[in-house]
Amino acid sequence: MAISGAQCRAGRALAELSRDMLAKLAKVDAMAIEHFERKLGKPDAATVDAIGAALEAAGIVFIPENGGGVGVRLKFTASEAKRIATLENEGGNVGLDDVQQ
Repeated sequence: MAISGAQCRAGRALAELSRDMLAKLAKVDAMAIEHFERKLGKPDAATVDAIGAALEAAGIVFIPENGGGVGVRLKFTASEAKRIATLENEGGNVGLDDVQQ
């Protein structure tokens, strides 16, 4: 699946990668990534594929057009999801917020 510049930008944000970090992972020029994200030109298919593969290796899942629009999300493994659930339940009893409406 070919990704868009917007998906690249969003994926980088979710994975907390700078352009330079992504460029190193994808073995492409950081300026190519910047131009791609800012719609200043479209890199060749091999560059887009390398960028997409690097983001996927960093845990990004690209969501294709499915009637709701294209997008990205951060992938969690089963063990990571279990750890998150455990951490979310460690807070003890839930109290009332002191925020008044």
